[in-house]
Amino acid sequence: MRLSSVLLLFGLPLTPLAAQSGGAPVSAPKDHAAARAPYFIAGADVSFLRDLESKGVVFKDGGQAKPGLEILRSHGYNWIRLRIMNEPSPLPNTLAYTLAEAKAAKALGFRLLLDFHYSDDWADPEHERTPKAWAKLSHDELVKAVFNFSRDTVTAFRLQGTMPDMVQVGNEVTAGMLWPDGRLPDRWEQFAELVTAGVRGVEAGKGDLPRPAIMIHIDRGGDIERTQWFYDHLIVNHVPFDVIGQSYYPWWQGSLEDLRKNLAFMATRYKKPIVLAETAYDWHYGEDFSGKKREFPETPEGQREYLAAVVEVVKQTPNGLGRGVFWWEPMADGAIAKRGIFDDEHNALPVIQVFDRP
Repeated sequence: MRLSSVLLLFGLPLTPLAAQSGGAPVSAPKDHAAARAPYFIAGADVSFLRDLESKGVVFKDGGQAKPGLEILRSHGYNWIRLRIMNEPSPLPNTLAYTLAEAKAAKALGFRLLLDFHYSDDWADPEHERTPKAWAKLSHDELVKAVFNFSRDTVTAFRLQGTMPDMVQVGNEVTAGMLWPDGRLPDRWEQFAELVTAGVRGVEAGKGDLPRPAIMIHIDRGGDIERTQWFYDHLIVNHVPFDVIGQSYYPWWQGSLEDLRKNLAFMATRYKKPIVLAETAYDWHYGEDFSGKKREFPETPEGQREYLAAVVEVVKQTPNGLGRGVFWWEPMADGAIAKRGIFDDEHNALPVIQVFDRP
C-alpha cells in the first residue's frame, strides 16, 4: 500500500484504516493536494460567508472592500471548513450552496474540510436530530442512508473538481449522532456502524481520486477524561479514522492549560494528528457561559492574543501532532457577531493578523 495523503499531509506514520476497521479495506489515499498542504492548518469555518455576501454584506481589510475569502487568503489562511446538511431550513447549508462556496475557495488555493452534520439543523452534543426524511428508518436502513448520502455528496464535489482534502463524519459527536439510533453512551455499536458507513461512503464517492483524510470530531478540547472515554470506545468499536478533531471554546472547555494537557494526552495515547476544528473568542463583552473570569480581555486586542496563544499551545503538542486550528465563523453576524473577526461595520480586526507570514 502506498503512503497515504494523511501521512504526507501530517508528516508521520499512519496505521492503515483497513487494519483499524477490522472489515473490508478502506483505502489509504495516494498523494494529492492535501499532501502538499502547509505544515500547520490556518483554518476558518466560513459556512455562512456566501449567504452573507449574497445579502449585500461587504467585508473590508484596512478600509478596502474585498471578498471575504480573499481577505482570509491574504492573511495566511490556507484551509476552509464547510458544513453540509441534508435538507436545512432556514440555514443555507445545502449541497448546491456548499458546492458553490467550495468552488470559490478552491480557486483561491484553499484546502477543504467538509463537515457532515447528518441533520437538517445544527448537530452538536445537545442537538443530533435525525433528518426528517430518515426519521422512520430502521437502523439498517439508516446505515444505508448515511452511506448513500456520504457517497453522493463526495461524488458531487469530485465531479465539480473540488474534492475535499479532509472530511468530518459527524459534527461534535461526543453524544453520538442521528438520535435516537446512534445516541451515546447507550448505543455504541449502532453509532460505530453509522460512522463507519459514512467513512465508506466517502471512500465510494472518491472514484479514482485519493481518499480524503477522515476526522472524527468531538467537543472536549480541555477534558482528558471525556476525550479518553470517547476515543477509546471509538477504537474498541473498530471505527476507522485518521485525525482527531476537537472543539475548544474556553467558556465551555476549560483553560488553556486544560487544553495543553489534553493535547499532550491525546498525542501520547493515540499518536494521531490533532486539529482544533472549532475555536473562537469575543472581541466585545458577550454572554458569560461559565461564570469564570476570562483569561484574555474581551477586546479586539484580547481576541488577537487569545488566538495567538491557542496556536502556540497547539504547535507545542508533543511529537508535532498538533496540526492546526479553525476559527468558527470569522464572518459571524447577528447574535454571534462579537465572536467573529470583523467589527460591526465588517472591518477586519487585529486577530486577522495572527497567521500573517513574516
